[in-house]
Amino acid sequence: MRINSNLAKVAAVALSITYTGLAHAELNVFACEPEYAALTKELAPTANIYSATTAFQDPHQVQARPSLIAKMRQADLVVCAGADLEVGWLPMLQMKSANANVRSTDQGLFFAADQIETLDKLTSVDRSMGDVHAQGNPHLHFDPTRLLKVATALSAKLTQVDPASAVDYQKALADFTTRWQAAVPRWEEQAKGLQGKKVIAYHSSFKYLFNWIGIEQVADLEPKPGLAPTSGHLASLLARAEQGDILAVVVASYQDERGAKWLGEKANLPVVILPMSVGGNDSSQDLFGLYDSVISLLNGVK
Repeated sequence: MRINSNLAKVAAVALSITYTGLAHAELNVFACEPEYAALTKELAPTANIYSATTAFQDPHQVQARPSLIAKMRQADLVVCAGADLEVGWLPMLQMKSANANVRSTDQGLFFAADQIETLDKLTSVDRSMGDVHAQGNPHLHFDPTRLLKVATALSAKLTQVDPASAVDYQKALADFTTRWQAAVPRWEEQAKGLQGKKVIAYHSSFKYLFNWIGIEQVADLEPKPGLAPTSGHLASLLARAEQGDILAVVVASYQDERGAKWLGEKANLPVVILPMSVGGNDSSQDLFGLYDSVISLLNGVK
């Protein structure tokens, strides 16, 4: 009987260890873009986080590679921008990974754009309009107020997926919120001199940034969203630039610089390459560094 009793104790301890390991197992998070990998890291610092793209890739166009399928198969949570930014590749990954837990926003799928009011929503879309998003501009991570709302919603999603770590997620959100709210007035003070400035930019990648700090994008290097600059379109941009009120030509870290450089040279305008996301330059190693960098680069235009 004593042997049986000892065996029972050993089994109970082993079972307890097993459950403890499960309760504290690291969460596997698949982030579609590096800004959401970075945000998840702020809120769940012990999670295993994988970013499907980098700041040097166009998030509209991603190949459903076997390595991405494998990562999604392992994911407990998938975090993406949404607003159809990933519509060309995310559904394929979801299908091929056969991970039922990340197919629905009721479970382990999270879209940042679902948590806020996006800019530039459209009531109808057709192919003649180019690569536009009916659900609005998906590049919302350059609006600090919207991003904080996303962080709050993402923390709740993390708690839903991993309730055993709810207290940890609450603490991390509180810490991030405090630091973020302290940084925003500093950024706004630094960007005061940019209010009212005009730029020509590529796509609507920085619409939220410009909207926040008061820069006006007067023209787009793309003749239509998703189309490369043509010679005729660049000529029209040159005529616009010759009015003399343009601060700079702005492109994102992943975008083709050739049209911007041609226009910059012909119009004698600086070309500013802004990091599109975390990792877009040496200074942008987290969300705070990303904001510091884009404002510093714009302020540095002469």
